[in-house]
Amino acid sequence: MSTARTVLVIGGGAAGNAVTILLRRAGLDVHLIEAKDDWNATAGSGITLQGNALRVLRELAVWEQVQASGFGFGSVGITTPDGTVLHAARDIRSGGDDLPATVGMRRPQLQQILIDAVRASGATVRLGVTATALDQDAAGVTARFSDSTSGRYDLVVAADGVNSATRAAIGITDKPEPTGMAIWRVAAPRPVGVTRTDLAYGGPAYIAGYCPTSETTLYAYVVEANRDRASIPPETYADEMRGLASAYGGFWPEITAHITNPAQVNYTWFDRMLVEGSWHRGRVVLVGDAAHCCPPTLAQGAALSLEDALVLAELLTGAESWDDALFQAYYERRIARVRPVVEASVQIGRWQLDGVRDADVPGLMGRTMNLLRELP
Repeated sequence: MSTARTVLVIGGGAAGNAVTILLRRAGLDVHLIEAKDDWNATAGSGITLQGNALRVLRELAVWEQVQASGFGFGSVGITTPDGTVLHAARDIRSGGDDLPATVGMRRPQLQQILIDAVRASGATVRLGVTATALDQDAAGVTARFSDSTSGRYDLVVAADGVNSATRAAIGITDKPEPTGMAIWRVAAPRPVGVTRTDLAYGGPAYIAGYCPTSETTLYAYVVEANRDRASIPPETYADEMRGLASAYGGFWPEITAHITNPAQVNYTWFDRMLVEGSWHRGRVVLVGDAAHCCPPTLAQGAALSLEDALVLAELLTGAESWDDALFQAYYERRIARVRPVVEASVQIGRWQLDGVRDADVPGLMGRTMNLLRELP
């Protein structure tokens, strides 16, 4: 295929960065625009990367940096609110036996690793820029930008997140819907004994958990019913999270002592969205959170986004014709994998909201993660 093809990637998160790296490796001319001036290099606390995410990061040639920066582990503990461990289950190695089951790491560190890889790929990157119009014809897309420039592209990849303006601009009306839960997150020093994720169900929160992100750090989270964010002053975020977390024992008192800076606490609603039918309109195609999002109950948001990028890049670089059939094949391949993950993630949260005490959460988690052992 011709290497003269030009691709515009809108959004520099996990999916946008990944597809940029892969398409540049194949020799395509890739232009990435990102609305945030800092490329979201410092946003977020921590991220849980399961094996299927690690498999894609290895394809991106950044696995060694991820391994060195994060904290790998192979089990998850279920505890009572007082910290008593009820059960420790071996995690499923969804990326294959040659990768850890799970790696926790600081989200800004992962973003910086991907940023560096995009820069090294030779892609053209413009920050603080958005697309203001996309005019399509049979051969491609003319894009106009917020800095008063324009460009002509063979394809536009919309990786601009769950509230994607591109999705709406091409006439896809799906929007994220709240599931009824919200999560408080914070980064903190790692107590010496924390070597895996532990989850407590019950107490004042639906879920209280933590994940080690390096030899010295972790991120902790508590999940409650969602509230009107406007009713929670940002300066009280640390107090709000600390109030919930203080009811938990085990390692929680040591973690809770560090929940003091409201600027370091993040509050987010759980959302659900799944675009059905197709993820493209003409020469504009969705990837990642622009096409689907799910609650973090299975820690699969970034993993699914990375997989989208891998599959789309594989199809684009292996085909002479970029037509509706190719983009529909991309959708069909991904929807069969994404739909059960979204549905399982939502179901786990619904059981918690409804107080279903005999829910088979471990069984549903296991069945879903086993599906992800297959190649995307």
